[in-house]
Amino acid sequence: MPATLPAPLLAAEPAPLAFHPARAALVIIDMQRDFLEPGGFGETLGNDVSRLQAAVGPCKAVLAAARAAGLMVIHTREGHRPDMMDAPPAKVERGSPTARIGCAGPMGRILIRGEPGHDIIAELAPAPGEPVLDKPGKGAFYQTDLELMLKNRGIDTLLVAGVTTEVCVHTTIREGNDRGYRCVALADCCASYIPEFHRVGLEMIKAQGGIFGWVSDSAALLSALGDTSITGSASASAA
Repeated sequence: MPATLPAPLLAAEPAPLAFHPARAALVIIDMQRDFLEPGGFGETLGNDVSRLQAAVGPCKAVLAAARAAGLMVIHTREGHRPDMMDAPPAKVERGSPTARIGCAGPMGRILIRGEPGHDIIAELAPAPGEPVLDKPGKGAFYQTDLELMLKNRGIDTLLVAGVTTEVCVHTTIREGNDRGYRCVALADCCASYIPEFHRVGLEMIKAQGGIFGWVSDSAALLSALGDTSITGSASASAA
């Protein structure tokens, strides 16, 4: 009879978290050209997009480890239909009148699905079979089938990376927390245009005993996963 192995222990704040890789998903939020590269939506809002580059290397390492360990990997992209029927006027009207959502930019129409700027950056390109969720809002659960996919796979723990920490990452973690998922922000895999927002956003997640979830980092996750695979972590042959 197979015997269940102990769950890996992830070093995290406010306390270590035991998790089963077979029931964990890596969710990489909005690592898109429109947010990370010059000429995209992030820059049109007046941000220094180079600040988001700090998260790319850690995300790449975590993505490789998650794939090797057999974790479910999900990518998200924020953006809108070409006809913009799903883009609320209150959102579209922000920013410069000549550089708003839907306007022509160096990478095509800004934040519009199918345009070059909407693509995930090459360093973190989804592998075949990895779901890519297109979302019209900040949270990954809003108007997507994320929850359905997680339930179908028996997922109970979300390892969350991406940009920006205080907006789409935070919203997704709050949504996940309200739905009963154990949510972990991987600190160095997240970034913000405003460093103080990144710091405070992480503090808010782990405050008061982990009011929204846990905060960890790429090194801790790599250590927890080790050479573990889904098969090896879930069961082993009895002696």
